[in-house]
Amino acid sequence: MAHADQGRIAARLAELGVTLPEPAAPIANYVPAVIAGKLLFVSGQVPMREGKIAYTGKLGASVRVEIGQQAAQLCFINVLAQARTVLGSLDRVARVVRLGGFIAAVPEFTQHAQVMNGASDMAVAVFDEIGRHARSTIGVPSLPGDAAVEVEAIFEIA
Repeated sequence: MAHADQGRIAARLAELGVTLPEPAAPIANYVPAVIAGKLLFVSGQVPMREGKIAYTGKLGASVRVEIGQQAAQLCFINVLAQARTVLGSLDRVARVVRLGGFIAAVPEFTQHAQVMNGASDMAVAVFDEIGRHARSTIGVPSLPGDAAVEVEAIFEIA
């Protein structure tokens, strides 16, 4: 599906060197995103690139914090791809309300927040002040497909 989004956020993504991928299809019985009133809820996105999970493993074991940050950033890019598909243009985002991060990690790992900064920093880079958001970051024993990180989002829309 081609996207004709040539708005302000599309231009910002181009400045950042980010090309949004085609959004991944759900792997179970859910939809990628739901609009409820003025909110857009985007289902959790793993770090997919070209149809494959690009970052697998556990933080604190085979995955370093810096790699986890890259995974979180890619998850947020995939969140944006889902949002653009539903909204037509990311210029409809009035505010990034909340991000939820799930970090696959060994029990001793404690740097979940630093990993999730990969997604949060990208939200602010793309949306500036309206990209500042509330956030929860949770360590989990495993994620679908052995993904290292998963990110979900809530946006206020215009």
